Amino acid sequence: MRKLIITAFVSLDGVMEAPGGEAGYRNTGWTFKDIEFLPEAYAMKTTEQDEAGALLIGRRSYEAFAPVWPSMVEEFAGYNAMPRYVVSTTLKEQDDRWPATILRSLDEVAALKETEGGPIIVHGSAELGHSLADAGLVDRYHLMVFPKLLGAGKRLFSEADKDATQLALVDHEFYANGIQKQVWDVK
Repeated sequence: MRKLIITAFVSLDGVMEAPGGEAGYRNTGWTFKDIEFLPEAYAMKTTEQDEAGALLIGRRSYEAFAPVWPSMVEEFAGYNAMPRYVVSTTLKEQDDRWPATILRSLDEVAALKETEGGPIIVHGSAELGHSLADAGLVDRYHLMVFPKLLGAGKRLFSEADKDATQLALVDHEFYANGIQKQVWDVK
């Protein structure tokens, strides 16, 4: 069975919204503001692209990424080359600039996990991440935790009233700019 990995830039208070500068959020681009860029702090992102077998995203993230990511040849070569899947009940058709297979349910995601191939990486997609976690489909979290408190914004974790989820820290690093890499397996 393939692992399903949620990867996210997240503030210390759990906000993951608009880290790269997406419009509509008051703290948009927060990963670039007042944080020294250290290449070693972002090495996990390259490793994810190298090891992933597929990219899974929600409709809103797909609609934001499709016009931009195909032109980011150096940054997202791995993601642009691998199979992509969008979970949506409302998306009518794929964007020809960045083709993807549309999955209509979490049952289809569960079936995808049963196929052969490398890990399935979930980028962005806060609502999809909540649904996947609530359904017990997440196997691992790759987090880049930034030393910021953002207050309002879309959160990494669901607020559903459910049993506790046990995690095991399997890798971590701390960087001079205050960013922490945390890799957690879901037990």
